[in-house]
Amino acid sequence: MTKYGLRARVLAFTIIPTLIIGILLAGYFSVNRYQQLEEALIKEGVNVIEPLALASELALTGRNREALNRLLSNIHRNNTPLVNAIALFDPEGRLLVTSNYHRNFSTLRLPDGTAIPATTQVETGEHGIILRTPVLTDASRPDALWEESSTQALGYVAMQLTDDSAMLLHYRDTFFAGLIVLLGVCLSALFGVRLIKGVSQPITDMVSAVYKIREGRLDTRVSGEFTGELEMLKNGINAMAKSLSEYHDEMQQNIDQATSDLRETLEQIEIQNIELDMAKKRAQEAARVKTEFLANMSHELRTPLNGVIGFARQLQKTKLTSSQLDYLKTIEKSAQNLLGIINDILDFSKLEAGKLKMEQIPFSLRDTLQEVMTLLAPSAHDKGLELSLRVDAAVHDSLVGDPLRLQQVLNNLVGNAIKFTEQGNVDVRVDARPAGQPERTGLCIHVQDTGIGISDSQRRQLFQAFNQADSSISRRYGGTGLGLVITQKLVHQMAGDIELYSEPGSGSVFSFTLELDKAALPLAEPLPLAELTGKTVLYQEEDSFSRRATSALLREWGMQVLYEPSAEQPVDMALLGFGPHALPSQIEQELRRQLAFDNKTVILLSSTDPTLSDSLLAAGAAHCLSKPAHYHKLAQALTEQRRPADEPVTPIALPPPDSRLPLRVLAVDDNPANLKLISAMLGELVNQVDTGRNGQEALNLATVNQYDIIFMDIQMPVLDGIQATREIRGQGGPNATTPIVAVTAHAIAGERDRLLEQGMDDYLAKPIDETILTRIISHFAHKPETRGQIDWSLALQRAGGKEALAREMLSLLLQSFDEFTPRLSAALAGELGESALYGPLHKLHGGAVYCGVPQLQSLLAALEQALLDKQPIDDLEPELLELEERIEQIREEAKAFL
Repeated sequence: MTKYGLRARVLAFTIIPTLIIGILLAGYFSVNRYQQLEEALIKEGVNVIEPLALASELALTGRNREALNRLLSNIHRNNTPLVNAIALFDPEGRLLVTSNYHRNFSTLRLPDGTAIPATTQVETGEHGIILRTPVLTDASRPDALWEESSTQALGYVAMQLTDDSAMLLHYRDTFFAGLIVLLGVCLSALFGVRLIKGVSQPITDMVSAVYKIREGRLDTRVSGEFTGELEMLKNGINAMAKSLSEYHDEMQQNIDQATSDLRETLEQIEIQNIELDMAKKRAQEAARVKTEFLANMSHELRTPLNGVIGFARQLQKTKLTSSQLDYLKTIEKSAQNLLGIINDILDFSKLEAGKLKMEQIPFSLRDTLQEVMTLLAPSAHDKGLELSLRVDAAVHDSLVGDPLRLQQVLNNLVGNAIKFTEQGNVDVRVDARPAGQPERTGLCIHVQDTGIGISDSQRRQLFQAFNQADSSISRRYGGTGLGLVITQKLVHQMAGDIELYSEPGSGSVFSFTLELDKAALPLAEPLPLAELTGKTVLYQEEDSFSRRATSALLREWGMQVLYEPSAEQPVDMALLGFGPHALPSQIEQELRRQLAFDNKTVILLSSTDPTLSDSLLAAGAAHCLSKPAHYHKLAQALTEQRRPADEPVTPIALPPPDSRLPLRVLAVDDNPANLKLISAMLGELVNQVDTGRNGQEALNLATVNQYDIIFMDIQMPVLDGIQATREIRGQGGPNATTPIVAVTAHAIAGERDRLLEQGMDDYLAKPIDETILTRIISHFAHKPETRGQIDWSLALQRAGGKEALAREMLSLLLQSFDEFTPRLSAALAGELGESALYGPLHKLHGGAVYCGVPQLQSLLAALEQALLDKQPIDDLEPELLELEERIEQIREEAKAFL
């Protein structure tokens, strides 16, 4: 908004009102004067035309045109300043006589069809003022009565008036009005200027004094004699200047004092900084010592645990009494609990230090969740609890993230729910929620139980390390108090939130939200939906939570679900769910009832007792599954006519000698118990096992013998495992390319990556899991000896351990090579530009992420970034040639895997 000064405002407020009032008054009087002149002109015209009409009656009656002409001419000459033209018309509108020549007499004539007016008619318009008056005669019969006598129009006279003289008077009056207005404006301006001189100059002096005060010249004062408000303003400015001067002096004293205090403070801060720096170094040293302590403690604790757990499992393979088997399982379970505590402490330490890194690999959400539910189902069944899992149909299944940490979060929450629930349900529900980006998906996972609940006071300390809801000496539930802390930190590290809703005695609901990237390819094994769609299933379930979860899954598959048998609605199969307290006799009775209707029957049990399952299968059940049923097993059970061969639970048995792989392996460990254990495990899987107690013995054995796989401990006397691996690789002997697997009890973050960078081919953590050991041996037994572009172990990891899916993804990558190679050749030939090459290159990079081709993936990422940086194709020719070579290498190496 424009700002105006005082001078402009005063002039505006004095001149503008005067100007507006003057213009309004002048306009009003000018318009009024014009109307008066027009009325006077019309009145004079009426005074001329009406006597003329009376005078024309006799001549018009006698049709004396000459007399009429003479009459009209005399009237026109006598009233020349007033009259412009006079014309006489007969009743039919024909022109009889005119006073002068007129270009267009039609303007004087009445319009067609208009009767002659009885009196004088005035018409104003664009042709000026026109008067029309009738010429009347008394044409009564002699014998007519007085009342019957009437006048008759012989014609009418039309007169056009000129307003030249009136306009001249109007212009004169308007000129004098404008002159008066101008005089008023001048007088107003004169008074305004005089007012400005009396007010503006003192204000200007005061403004100048204020500017000087602002610049720091606090001795400035306003002088002069003023009246009224100006005198008050002058006194105020002078008082303000005086106050500022006094305040400035006081402030300067304070500044001097503060400066002195600041010097002393800075000296103290400098001393404190030195002390803080020394404390920081001590803290860093303490953190380093803590990390080393945790690593050493992990190694030292895991090493004996490896022997305890391993030999307990080995003993279970021998002939034992029921009491001995129970003792061994108790020993193994206790060791596993101790191992879980060690893992919790390590995870908490890594989370506190911010060194826990999340993987970004594709995985199937439903398979990941189902693994946790299958693992924890026996614990829930042992307590007589119902365990259910429901995944909303809108949830995207193929995701990219860290499935192991997601399982850890869910394992902690569901495990706690089972621990603190004595009866009722533990239910897991997964819902879809909106995501911030279209390539991502949102998840909301709820874990609900009917346990003891948590009070407000307990809830406040629930997510604190080493704290539990009940920490008294008489508490019923054990634990370290780290599970929920680790869960919360893991969820936050995955950019999620976790919440708790609970009331004492009413159970608890833990909910956490995540946003994960969508995987480009489906990762779950396909379901036989074609065989299930449209089928009718009779589903009976006691538990409402399990019923809702399974019903939603069946409807998602396109099946029609009936909850009560109906004679009018035939069913294709029956699905019967029983709670943990159902008696075997009740189950068998319901089974016989369904078999009586010749229904294929699948039974869902809240139990893992193989005896009960075998008895029901013998009684005629098609399949028996433990709740919560794995969705793949349930789909197969509903489609298959008989029970799968791998369904029975059989004890672990020593494989026969002819099932061992024809391999020769070397096991190296400085701990006799661990060496004996791994030798026993390997002896069940391969034909020949050699052992060594340190790195030097391993080097001596590897120099003279050819091995298929070497299992190398890391911390050993004489020569450690890493140095021994370097010597074996570097000497070029018979084992220069032999796969070497690191066997270590270290579980700190980055240990696996560090060992792989040191030349190891794989990583095996203690305590040794026999399943993982078997998979490693099987993998290296079928792996080509030469190393190349394809890392099959990484490919399996990207495929979630599913070899069939890994092969399919590698096949899709080879197909994308066929689409990309022509464009690569065109780019090398200079026929394809940077923008045209970027799209296919980006698509190929996206496909390579899901396959075990790290070198190709790294090269594609570098090329993609270079194209984004607008680098020309000519500068990228070496990289493009290398890309072409690696594509051909992958094509050749893929033949060994497909």
